[in-house]
Amino acid sequence: MENYNDIKQGEKGAWLSIVAYIFLSAIKLFIGTVAGSQALLADGLNNSTDIIASIAILIGLKISRRPPDSNHSYGHFRAETVASLIASFIMIVVGLQVLYQGVNKFIQPELESPDLIAAWTAVFCAVIMMGVYMYNIRLVRSINSNAMRAVALDNRSDALVSIGAFVGIVASGFGIPWLDPLTAIIVGLIICKTAWDIFSKATHDLTDGFDAEELELMKETVAEIDGVQSIKDIKARIHGNNVLVDTTVLVDSELSVVQSHDITEEIEEQLKDRHQVSNVLVHIEPVMK
Repeated sequence: MENYNDIKQGEKGAWLSIVAYIFLSAIKLFIGTVAGSQALLADGLNNSTDIIASIAILIGLKISRRPPDSNHSYGHFRAETVASLIASFIMIVVGLQVLYQGVNKFIQPELESPDLIAAWTAVFCAVIMMGVYMYNIRLVRSINSNAMRAVALDNRSDALVSIGAFVGIVASGFGIPWLDPLTAIIVGLIICKTAWDIFSKATHDLTDGFDAEELELMKETVAEIDGVQSIKDIKARIHGNNVLVDTTVLVDSELSVVQSHDITEEIEEQLKDRHQVSNVLVHIEPVMK
């Protein structure tokens, strides 16, 4: 039940991002057009697609809160990971589009520099987005949601992009007009890098990848438990914001069923307490003498 409450908390962060992106994209696209700033326009275009990405995350979170059914015995938690993957696709398309437009404008830069109102708009938007990032990253640390981690990373990327746009716009005002489209290119690269990071994490989780160092720490924890003579196998995978562990341990063949069960209970308790594991499946095998 706690996992479902955590996901519901994550939805608040997704809604905050959606509202912020709608507000900021409208401002950036309007001021960018009026002031003639390619960097601010690129930033605004990025935010407009971030709305779609955040909505995808929100839908994924809502699906994740559905209880287990006959077709999903472990629940629907992976829906948020799928949503992160979809968000990364949206972001990479936008990043490539921004790169294309920036390169074209860099080859044939505008003769006039953007109005400085575009620069101050970028600063204003960066401050707001950094505030949204701070809220969401605290939420991520609280609920350990991969989908919200993708949202938070996107928030931080957008704040940095706006700061970069500010620098480019101000510098172009000092007689370097090509610096504004150059900043737009940098914006595109940042978007693509963020999209790649989210894509890599999502695909790693969806293919049952798991951090080898963390798995080794779990193995050490199990090995320390009284009654465990050796570990035959241990595996872990990510299921949404949950960690699932399967392990096979060898114990004394003369132990009773109750004693073996107690070892199983201790393994489950230690993994949940020390490694925040959500579900543990322990298989006991006797040591053959």
